[in-house]
Amino acid sequence: MKYLKYITIIILIFSLQSCSDFLEQEPGTQTSIDELLQNKEGVLIALKGLYRDVEANVRGERFAVYSDLQGGNIKFTPTSSGNSAGQITSGVNIREVYSFEDTAETSNFVSFYSGNYSIINQANLLLEYTPKLTDATDSEKKQIIAEALTIRAYAHFLLSQVYCQNYSYTSNASHLGIVYNKESIKEGLKYPKRETLAVTYSLIIEDLKLAIENYTDNPSMAGPTYSYFNRNNTKALLARIYLYKRDWTNAYETANDVITSSGFQLMSSENYIAQWAQPDLPVSEALLEFSIPKDAENAATSSMASYFGYNSNTYAKYVASNDLVNLYENNDIRKQLFLTVNLQTLVNGLLTPLPYNFTRKFQDNAGYVAFRLSEMYLIRAEAALENNQYTIAMQDINTIRARANATLLTNTSNLKEEILLERRKELCFEGHLFFDLMRNHKDISRNDGCISTNCGMKYPSLKFVLPIPQSNINLNENLQQNESY
Repeated sequence: MKYLKYITIIILIFSLQSCSDFLEQEPGTQTSIDELLQNKEGVLIALKGLYRDVEANVRGERFAVYSDLQGGNIKFTPTSSGNSAGQITSGVNIREVYSFEDTAETSNFVSFYSGNYSIINQANLLLEYTPKLTDATDSEKKQIIAEALTIRAYAHFLLSQVYCQNYSYTSNASHLGIVYNKESIKEGLKYPKRETLAVTYSLIIEDLKLAIENYTDNPSMAGPTYSYFNRNNTKALLARIYLYKRDWTNAYETANDVITSSGFQLMSSENYIAQWAQPDLPVSEALLEFSIPKDAENAATSSMASYFGYNSNTYAKYVASNDLVNLYENNDIRKQLFLTVNLQTLVNGLLTPLPYNFTRKFQDNAGYVAFRLSEMYLIRAEAALENNQYTIAMQDINTIRARANATLLTNTSNLKEEILLERRKELCFEGHLFFDLMRNHKDISRNDGCISTNCGMKYPSLKFVLPIPQSNINLNENLQQNESY
């Protein structure tokens, strides 16, 4: 059995590598890895392919809609034509997850799990080969190493969000984290156990701090700098990690560093709607937005509009729920980010036009927004509040509200709920809501448009995390499954 398992793993490793953009030049073999990564050109080709894999994994339907869908910001549109015209069904790629009924054997997220560990393996290969380059300067090698370290940390963090209970689920984060891989599979087959979440976070932070030390002022590759990791957006990731860890002092200091030192400015009230509506380019305050894939004619082949888009001929699957839309005051300019369209919906057997709210954030070749400056203000506000700096917390919330032309806070009562509300309104569809609810020990309540078998879920719940895919459990006898699966 162990021999058969060994053979299975070898087949899996090489099938992952040969299908990956990372090794797109030739079949994934030991020789091809050595040949590709023996010089700077090959390493940069590999790094570019790695970014493509990262972009595909976070922009893929499963993760791109997961947090907002689970939290209640999203509902579904009716089928536009055919025998099912007007019927409302959940997306096939998230159907069981949406109802909190995912299973280890047929998990909706199996590709997300394996995709992240493939990304981690590729990052580890870069970290192993880059120091040996003889045709790259020390500065060039440091920059590549910094980006690879950040990607490794980011992929591990994404896995921890989906497969681990929040940091304060136990008093010392001694509950299950994830397997943290710091060596490529090329270094030998191992059967590691899952770390505690406390150890997982410490390893993520260690990688990010080392990355920040290694970053230079020169990007590794040509192209839009907003699509690659750099010192500023790595600090933004670190600030988010500290927030999730409830390390309020470091969360405040790191978010404040990005706000004061990155050179980025918040979008203005006057340009807010136009910035989100512009085609192809990210909003000006985006610290990181991964470039979408394009074909030989430079036409977009996929984007966030695949899930949220609307035009006069077709429309996508996901729209804003009224649970979200009704949170905005009428004079809040963010309410203009919703395009209301009547769609034929089956009601009591009859097609009836009903209003649906499409977000303008993700139209016209929109990319996946990983980090932007507004989040840093909200992290700083939350951390300030937890550090008893109430006035600073209120000022940061009001900075975001003033831009939106929303009513300003005049006292510091109930600031915690105000911050969570502001995060929901400002960062909607950017992958935060469900994780915000979890880390604050909040219940799930989905009302408008909910077609799940479980529209509400009390905290804590074992179903707030997904099952490790059974195929991965079968490959590693030391890989512990999440409780209840």
